[in-house]
Amino acid sequence: MSLTLEQVHRVAHLARIEISEAEGQSTLTHLNGIFSLIEEMQAVDTRGVEPMAHAQDLAQRLRADHVSEPDGLDQRSAFQAIAPETEAGLYLVPKVIE
Repeated sequence: MSLTLEQVHRVAHLARIEISEAEGQSTLTHLNGIFSLIEEMQAVDTRGVEPMAHAQDLAQRLRADHVSEPDGLDQRSAFQAIAPETEAGLYLVPKVIE
């Protein structure tokens, strides 16, 4: 698949981008290069190849999940003491969706 200069100008018009003739020709060359690369990639036989989430087989090291702050209730009370409105340990906020 290849584009024409007229199609590049039409896309630029739809995107509300003003391009000169030289920019249009340059863009046409780049886009046609991208399309030819896509055609080459689609021609490769990938049957039997499992999809990968990442190019390298990596595992993320995770730290242990443990409580690092002592006595959370006292901290919550201190934070909620300066809040405009609270109820049953929760912050009350204005309704924003009707």
